[in-house]
Amino acid sequence: MMVDILGYIAATLTTTSFLPQAILTIRTRDTDALSLTMYSTFTLGVLCWLIYGIYLANNVIIVANAITLFLAMLILSFKVYNTFFKQ
Repeated sequence: MMVDILGYIAATLTTTSFLPQAILTIRTRDTDALSLTMYSTFTLGVLCWLIYGIYLANNVIIVANAITLFLAMLILSFKVYNTFFKQ
């Protein structure tokens, strides 16, 4: 169906748009310019989308948000470490 193709295109674009930030954060470990509140809220929102997708058994929502959740949690973990544990 056409709507499924649109869903896959949207999921691909939004998920891959997150890759540059994740790669940059992994490479540099620099999170000074990132908002802890924003990344915490965003990560929680992505988790909710993932749960929603699982509830609906919608593979597009599940796959896109599982990948984005992994990347967001990675960035968030660097931010939390740099904010609270790095001297």
